[in-house]
Amino acid sequence: MTYFNEFLDGDLRSDVFYNSEKIKEAADIIQKLHLIAQELPFDRFADVKAKIASKYHDLERQLIQEFTAAQRRGEIGRMREVAAVLLHFKGYAHCVDVYIKQCQEGAYMRNDVFEDTAALCQRVNKQVGEVFSSPETVMAKLIQNIFENKLQAHVREKLDETRHSDVEQYLKNLYDLYTRTTALATKLTEFNLGSDKHTFLSKLIKSIFSSYLESYINMEREYLRTRGAMILQRYYDSKNHQKRSIGSGSIQELKERIRQRTNLPLGPSIDTHGETFLSPELVVNLLQETRHAFERCHKLSDPSDLPKNAFSIFLLLVEHLCVEHIDYALEIGLAAIPSSDAKNANLYFLDVVQQANSIFHLFDKQFNDQLMPLISSSPKLAECLHKKKEVIEQMEVKLDTGIDRTLNCMVGQMKHILTEQKKTDFRPEDENNVMIQYTSACSKVCVYVSRQVEHVRKSMDGKNVDTVLTELGIRFHRLIHEHLQQFSYSSMGGMLAICDVAEYRRCAKDFRVPLVLQLFDTLHALCNLLVVAPDNLKQVCSGEQLTNLDRNLLHAFVQLRVDYRSARLGRHFS
Repeated sequence: MTYFNEFLDGDLRSDVFYNSEKIKEAADIIQKLHLIAQELPFDRFADVKAKIASKYHDLERQLIQEFTAAQRRGEIGRMREVAAVLLHFKGYAHCVDVYIKQCQEGAYMRNDVFEDTAALCQRVNKQVGEVFSSPETVMAKLIQNIFENKLQAHVREKLDETRHSDVEQYLKNLYDLYTRTTALATKLTEFNLGSDKHTFLSKLIKSIFSSYLESYINMEREYLRTRGAMILQRYYDSKNHQKRSIGSGSIQELKERIRQRTNLPLGPSIDTHGETFLSPELVVNLLQETRHAFERCHKLSDPSDLPKNAFSIFLLLVEHLCVEHIDYALEIGLAAIPSSDAKNANLYFLDVVQQANSIFHLFDKQFNDQLMPLISSSPKLAECLHKKKEVIEQMEVKLDTGIDRTLNCMVGQMKHILTEQKKTDFRPEDENNVMIQYTSACSKVCVYVSRQVEHVRKSMDGKNVDTVLTELGIRFHRLIHEHLQQFSYSSMGGMLAICDVAEYRRCAKDFRVPLVLQLFDTLHALCNLLVVAPDNLKQVCSGEQLTNLDRNLLHAFVQLRVDYRSARLGRHFS
């Protein structure tokens, strides 16, 4: 009560109120007096209450100044003492604020706010445990202060300067800043920040980025749409190519579509001069842009929106890569395939097939590596797989159509070469003076066929090679079979026909397709009917390779012999 009376009299005489070394004792006294004064009636003790309050605030200010000075001097022990005294004062929170402000001074000297923050928190974490009674509260308040001031200002500065002027840089900055902020938050979880530090840090991150994340996917899509269109246009400009409008309904396009699906000669095909209009560089650029977009989408999308956002990015890839580039190249490639009766036709469609397959493998790899992990556990998975299947089927129809028409052209070219075959090739004027191993027409056809087989092998992969070569081999065999039936054969001519077929069979081995070789084996056996002695004809027809063939077919070949009537060979089939 002695100290209370001094305030009541208005005369503070006790040394404790003036001796700076007794500030702790004075603080204890004034704290108790402050509590007592709050209970006193205001009308009778207004003056003394005001004096105690004034001294309370004065002492509180002195304590904070003392704490600040001790912090500047690095005197941990003194800081701890003063903080313990201030703990019971209303100004304790202000003391913490001063500490937080002062510990950041000089902490951001480098050009990396994230590294500086991590280093600062690492240093301060050890100190707060030695100074404050509730270090987790102080650490949480420090981190909140850094996020709401230093980091928020840094993020705003980096993003607002590019948001409208450079969308590509804005998206890169947003991804980088968000990634580094979440990485920093992960580091900060090693400190004691209270009971639910993960929620606490998540809220801080959200407070900085929420406005940017809300508009992220729209900006991503718009950027990809613009960027993809620019990459495509830049490529076609480099080729001095004005993109043709596919499917706009003109008479010329209708003709092209009819010609693509049939072999009707509806005017000349377009000349691409060997250009496939497929660009590996363009594909790499599109896939790279999409890969970056998937990475950003994964990081910046809310988990509930991730599958939907990833699917929207995938649709843009399909539009630019599959529709605007691959499908367009297939359309142009189809339009460039000449009619089957064209002479010396250059067949570039297989080059288109080869490049389209290579590109689609890259597309498929990105689908599996980057899109699937983002949608695999959501309903969007089925939608994505359906879209991919739809794209593949549309491409396969055009590829199959183009390959079929290309094979027709190959057969047409063989047919054109075979027009060089003379009737006298198989009915030589001098039966005893035939010096060639096989005819010139046969030789040229085999050279052409071997070149086309090699072309197919380079253009296809996997089972597609065998499928296409099987079809080409069957058509090759049918052509030769029908070709041979246009001539009549003397004995020596028949031998030459056998030599030609042997050469065709040697060429057929390059196909490495058992069925094709078997067809030419049978054709070779049929040609034996052209030279066998009349008395042995029945026996040869019953041989292993011919016994299962239609008798009419055997008869048709025998009818090609010049001695068919004179030797009465028809009797063997009656």
